[in-house]
Formats: sequence, structure tokens, C-alpha cells
Amino acid sequence: MDLQTRKLNAIEYLINLNDESLFKIVEATIDSTKSQKNIKAKSLTKKQLVYRAKLSNQDYLSGKYKTQEQLELESKNW
Repeated sequence: MDLQTRKLNAIEYLINLNDESLFKIVEATIDSTKSQKNIKAKSLTKKQLVYRAKLSNQDYLSGKYKTQEQLELESKNW
């Protein structure tokens, strides 16, 4: 199903929706998504990038990291 069809289906669903509490959840989700898109990413300086890379390397060498498998197991509990 293409994006356009999915949008039309969502609009049709919302038109027929009579549950005020569910509609409030939809509105809150839309508002949250809009506000997230308006947040501008702050650029880092070269010095900041180098510092962060060094910290990451130190963490890795000291064993402070998680494997892909660990992250996948952890995400199943979200």
C-alpha cells in the first residue's frame, strides 16, 4: 500500500472516530512530532568532536559498551 493510500485511510478513520480520548492521543502525537521537527541540531566544533571521539575510544577500551545482541535483547523489554 502506497503512502498516499495510507494517508487517505488515516483521514477516513479520523473522520469516523467518535472516541474523544483516543482523538486526544492522536492530537498529542501529532503535536509532539511537529515540535520534534522544529528542534534544530546544534553543530559541534572540531574540538568537541575530537573530545567525544577520544571519550568513546576510552569507553570501548575499558569495556563500557554494549553489543548489538545486548541492545536487541534490551529493546525487547521496552
